[in-house]
Amino acid sequence: MKGAGHSRVWKLTVTFFAIGSWMGRVGPRPADGELATLTSTRERLQTVHQVLKEVPLIDGHNDLPWNIRNFVHNQLNEFDFDKDLRQISPWSKSAWSQTDLLRLQQGMVGGQFWVAYVPCKSQYLNAVQLTLEQVDLIKRLIDKYSDYMEFASSSREILEAHSRGKIAGLIGVEGGHSLGSSLAVLRTLYQLGVRYLTLTHTCNTPWAKSSSVEEEDNGNGGGLTDFGKVVVREMNRLGMLIDLSHTARVTMRDALEVSKAPLIFSHSSAFSICNSTRNVPDDVLKQLAVNGGLVMVTFFNYFVKCGPDASVTDVAEHIYYIRNLIGVDYIGVGGDFDGINKTPRGLEDVSRYPELFAELLRSGKWNVEDLKKVAGLNLLRVFRQVEKVRDDMQKDGIRPLEILLDSPDTIGNCALDINSVQRLTEV
Repeated sequence: MKGAGHSRVWKLTVTFFAIGSWMGRVGPRPADGELATLTSTRERLQTVHQVLKEVPLIDGHNDLPWNIRNFVHNQLNEFDFDKDLRQISPWSKSAWSQTDLLRLQQGMVGGQFWVAYVPCKSQYLNAVQLTLEQVDLIKRLIDKYSDYMEFASSSREILEAHSRGKIAGLIGVEGGHSLGSSLAVLRTLYQLGVRYLTLTHTCNTPWAKSSSVEEEDNGNGGGLTDFGKVVVREMNRLGMLIDLSHTARVTMRDALEVSKAPLIFSHSSAFSICNSTRNVPDDVLKQLAVNGGLVMVTFFNYFVKCGPDASVTDVAEHIYYIRNLIGVDYIGVGGDFDGINKTPRGLEDVSRYPELFAELLRSGKWNVEDLKKVAGLNLLRVFRQVEKVRDDMQKDGIRPLEILLDSPDTIGNCALDINSVQRLTEV
């Protein structure tokens, strides 16, 4: 009997040890609600790594393509993306460089929206051409490093890439000035694989107001003109995500009213914590929840703490705030790496994403399912709903919209008035 008792104690000890080992590898079961605080950073990171193996971490905004244009003039033969760029000039000398393939893999990034950005100074000039060149660059970059990345233009393709251990590469265009006030350009960009458009950047377009001029605005009029509302409806018809980062608050509200599909903020945070016009005020966050959309919390210190210094804890505070206000279903991440020169301590580059999720776990108020939602499930839900709205509109026989807009894009000094050109007789 004495021997049998020791055997039972031994079995109990082994079982308890095995359970403890399981907890250290993948974290407590999400069904139990909020996680008890894991006792070490190592345990939290192990939990995060397991989560990001199961669900793709999808970042909403990375400006690497513009840096490639700045540094090597879009010449990919001169760009070693699979090397540690911290050791290679000019990347090693730039405060704006935080991305390479090695660090993306270390950060367990499963999907990345690469941004086709061109400056507002190109508006009414060659913005459309420059944007097409940036879209071409992104597609060539993904193709060159196809062992690591896979082009994706749908929610399904993101999951397929992740299942093959590759980073899903997606394209977003940052700024409505890239359209040249043309719905045909919008449709062409979609056909090329662009899956979101940021309605404005740091300048107004002829049809939408930007947050950068909000303080100068006298408050008259809405954020979207009639043509701007047509742009939103055409994006719904196409199945393109509508991005409200950089837009004025009146533009945010107008778009939320017009759109049939969920909207996103690809790289913005909470205005109530940092009162930058680039962040989202509470009333808009509440409207966004009703809309079913997503705010992808960004990392730029001046949008996190409204100053030059911030930390991963400060970024987490924005996530906590938004979760408490509208719920966890409407939060994602949009680091804005390679488009910022001040990064939080603990989130210095794309290798550090797991640190943010470990910081959330440190509070003891997050479960595994919540982490999965913020990492990528929320974005996938929004993407699927945008695709469903597109499919429903196609079933309803909604045809491409053919509205024209007289603007400096179409009637300015740098635009040809087609109606003024007489066709030459061929001989």
